[in-house]
Amino acid sequence: MEKLKDIKEIIYASVKRFSSNIAFTTKIKKGEKVTYKNTTYKELLEDINGFGTSLYNIGLKKERVAILGRNRYEWVVAHLANLLGNIISVPLDKDLQLEELETSLIRSKAKAIVFDEKYIEKIEKVKERNNTQVEHFICMSELESYENVNNLIAEGKKSIGSGNQEYINAEITEKEMGILLFTSGTTSQSKAVMLSQFGIATNIHDMLLVEKFYETDVNIAFLPFHHVFGSTGMLVMLAVGLKTVFPDGLKYIKSNLKEYGVSVFIGVPVLVDKMYKTVMQEIEKQGKTKVIKIATKVSNFLLKFKIDIRRKLFKQVIEGLGGKLRTIISGGAPLDQNTSRSFDEFGIEMIQGYGLTETSPVLIAENPKKKRYGSTGIAMEHVQIEIANKDDKGIGEIRAKGPNIMLGYYENQEKTDEVLQDGWFYTGDLGYIDKDGFIFITGRKKDLIVLKNGKKVFPEEIETLVLRLPEVEECFVFGMPDEDDQNDVKVSVKVVYNESYVKDKYGKITEEELYKIIWNKIKEINTTLPKYKYMKHMILTKEPLIKTTTNKVKRNEEMKIILGK
Repeated sequence: MEKLKDIKEIIYASVKRFSSNIAFTTKIKKGEKVTYKNTTYKELLEDINGFGTSLYNIGLKKERVAILGRNRYEWVVAHLANLLGNIISVPLDKDLQLEELETSLIRSKAKAIVFDEKYIEKIEKVKERNNTQVEHFICMSELESYENVNNLIAEGKKSIGSGNQEYINAEITEKEMGILLFTSGTTSQSKAVMLSQFGIATNIHDMLLVEKFYETDVNIAFLPFHHVFGSTGMLVMLAVGLKTVFPDGLKYIKSNLKEYGVSVFIGVPVLVDKMYKTVMQEIEKQGKTKVIKIATKVSNFLLKFKIDIRRKLFKQVIEGLGGKLRTIISGGAPLDQNTSRSFDEFGIEMIQGYGLTETSPVLIAENPKKKRYGSTGIAMEHVQIEIANKDDKGIGEIRAKGPNIMLGYYENQEKTDEVLQDGWFYTGDLGYIDKDGFIFITGRKKDLIVLKNGKKVFPEEIETLVLRLPEVEECFVFGMPDEDDQNDVKVSVKVVYNESYVKDKYGKITEEELYKIIWNKIKEINTTLPKYKYMKHMILTKEPLIKTTTNKVKRNEEMKIILGK
């Protein structure tokens, strides 16, 4: 396939090929009445050009424009209008506290912000405090005393109709900063990552070389667009001419999959694992666990002879996921290989990828022809992967090189120099490469638990095993200071139990009784591990773990709570 150099080329190529295809479907609720608005690829480009022209007309050419909001059509228009007009786009986490929001606007030097009306209180305070350089506050919906996206689209279209082609003819400086993204800051103050359009366009090209998408597919935009995995995923979908719909929220995922006939789902492992657990619990409730196991064996046997009856055999499972689900893509952290294998066995293609905000984002991915359970796949076409500072087991820090690597951290040369050395980006993740080039991620360098005897424990490896317990909603493995030896730590686990499952399974049960049940299961897991990895302490709670908006546990914050700091 043809490699395009920037986002503008990608969008124009899609509009040329898929002009009348539906790009986005938006649900409109007015009281009890629900209607759906479809926007074609041609209409999308007209809206982008209209909005972009208005941004130019109000003096935002070559400036920075921030975006704050839920995933919705207006978010897409604002982001793409920035990119197609060579305006630096600054997507912001909608859940930022006021201080963090204000700091991000100051640090990014944004001259305008396009915001969702849901966050008006924060916006009003930012305006009132007047500490930022923001001159234009543009609402995604009609809101009194604020300019709004639809008005600016209409005004821009009029301006184009009068012969104004300045925005449409904008030249893209594709190898310079096009997007300024703040990392989710799981351990320290967030860093501002500078990404180029060329890097993202290359990554999109690489993804389309290995993953199968069709213009007849329906994708649900569940991952937040302010995160690079969500926004690049959205661009991949636009590059292939398919339709994207917007979810109503986490608890409506199941009904949304059915409502829209979703065939492509991109999520993080926490969510994908939860989908799998829900499916398996439903099977268990219906007393069909044995039937599914037998059917899986039959199906796997037939697959050896290229006879594929999976989607017929597991029709009920697929119906429980909306009926049309064809592909699940998981990224952001390693996925439990049981989950991955089971979805594949049900006839739903399960694809894993790995990357970071700093890498635009994908470095490594599986594809239908190259898959090894437990691995996140192989290096992408334009990416080189090496393992630095290997130990005796071949495990070391994963480092990468390629055009999708960030330009650096904005106004932070010290941090940039820490991770970018001789053209290599040091990911901070540990892993190894097998003889066939499959890459296995063992854990995060900073999360590694090192025992007094020098043995190393990867928390993620143990968390995967604990999460298989149906009683466990989420968990966090950590090194607890050993009261008997101040120079050592003991491997410990904090478990958040699944209230609904526990109630269904055990009825009225005290937390003390539940502790004993789960602790006994933890001890069973221990017997499958080397002794030095044994979990020796457990904390049980129903309170959710502290997480970033991409569902990564804020380990430092959790440790402060555990240690009472």
